[in-house]
Amino acid sequence: MKVLLGKKIEMTQLFKEDGTVVPVTLIEAGPNVIAALKVNAQGVNTKVIGFGSKKSVNKPQREEWKGLGTFAFVAEVAVNKDETLERGQIIGVDLFSAGEKINVVGVSKGKGFQGVVKRHGFKGGPASHGHKDQLRMPGSIGAGGPQRVFKGTKMGGRMGGDQTTVKNLEIVNVDTARNIVAVKGAVPGARGSFVKLMSTEGNVWQK
Repeated sequence: MKVLLGKKIEMTQLFKEDGTVVPVTLIEAGPNVIAALKVNAQGVNTKVIGFGSKKSVNKPQREEWKGLGTFAFVAEVAVNKDETLERGQIIGVDLFSAGEKINVVGVSKGKGFQGVVKRHGFKGGPASHGHKDQLRMPGSIGAGGPQRVFKGTKMGGRMGGDQTTVKNLEIVNVDTARNIVAVKGAVPGARGSFVKLMSTEGNVWQK
């Protein structure tokens, strides 16, 4: 599976040759470095991909990545049988091409503590007389017999900040000079957040 780590820059739009406007998300995706080659607990060969840099890392990672850098974002990915890899090898945005379909994994924007109308799309109560302060209330949560709240009941709570995968996004353009990939549509996360681009090989949702 082809995997590339990157950072979300912003959303913009591109114009096709026929004048069609395409909304895209720009992702700075590279260069990535193969920081280590491993065999996991299941006996599967994996590669550790690193992207970006930060001031300091933990001592185990500093020894493992010695001479390669202090990566801000890493991911461990299974290696295909036909892949020939070396530690320190550079992976660029030319790994993908325009027109290719990918899955994008990121952490969604954190919204804090939200009520049921925003969090779950509840309609809310009627705004007529006799319903003071009840417009955005959740309403009844069921009978009082069990004397407890069932797991999974839709109520107010923390919203966002979860790992999210958006599938089958189309790559519109690949800029190898600036290491930027333009992906059609929206990508999870805020500006400057890290994302993972994955090929759709083995994706059961792809038609």
